[in-house]
Amino acid sequence: MVNLIEINNVSKTYGNYKALNNISIKVPKQSIYGLLGPNGAGKTTLIRMLNQITAPDEGEIIFNGEKLNRDHISDIGYLPEERGLYKAMKVGEQAIYLAQLKGVSKKEAEKRLKQWFHKFGITDWWNKKVEELSKGMQQKIQFIVTVIHNPQLLIFDEPFSGFDPINVNLLKKEILELRDKGATIIFSTHNMASVEELCDNIMLINKGEKILEGSVYQVKQDFKDNNFEVVLRQQTTDNGQHPLNLPEGFSIISEKNNINGETTFIISADKNINPNILINHLTEFGTIVSYHELLPSINDIFINKVNS
Repeated sequence: MVNLIEINNVSKTYGNYKALNNISIKVPKQSIYGLLGPNGAGKTTLIRMLNQITAPDEGEIIFNGEKLNRDHISDIGYLPEERGLYKAMKVGEQAIYLAQLKGVSKKEAEKRLKQWFHKFGITDWWNKKVEELSKGMQQKIQFIVTVIHNPQLLIFDEPFSGFDPINVNLLKKEILELRDKGATIIFSTHNMASVEELCDNIMLINKGEKILEGSVYQVKQDFKDNNFEVVLRQQTTDNGQHPLNLPEGFSIISEKNNINGETTFIISADKNINPNILINHLTEFGTIVSYHELLPSINDIFINKVNS
């Protein structure tokens, strides 16, 4: 797998405060990489380094095979958590100006912006001043000017802040489309549901230390408890339901009788045991309505690792 970003043994200290301590990560091309951590973990410091606002004290950052340098600025689009539009300027005028700062000609900028404004259904905003727009409306404009120059790397810091659910879904769709068209995306957020939905890989940092990294799938597999939820429509006799005797290696954590005569069981399995044994066994006691493994959420894993 080819990496767009390689951060090798990077550290940063401010006075007596260690913001980052020997951090190394690899961000594959055309992927969405979740940068996670509690407030003060070091995420912003890392983002500032990628944007060359600050530099590491130790280590290096490689961008597309080269040491990160000023020539790469035009290859990066950054949507910060704190927005920075000029309130008194008209939307269209400002968007063209910001696109030109990214190296897009005025004519091409206007063409691209008109396409984005049409896609987002905001063509009527072109001649409005930024101060006339709501926070969510301003966020749409800032998103557009972040991606307008088609950069190789996009860094989104809390991109859904200020959006209602409909516009959150709109932005998610666009982020996935940008990735599918070739962009590499670093996505920083506290919304763990969005992480599960969008990210291919994640890194969790806390107090400047990397404490977790991997694909979303693998991380969830690594933290699973081997628990299964089974909904069973049990066979009945004149004496009621047959008792659910489980094979060796399985145990019932909980059971709940549903109003439709079915029972929901949470069943734990010993590690390295084949869960198909359970499926085959349960068919002797009734009809399996549903069966699935219970995997921890990224939110649960986040809380567990940060508090451990």
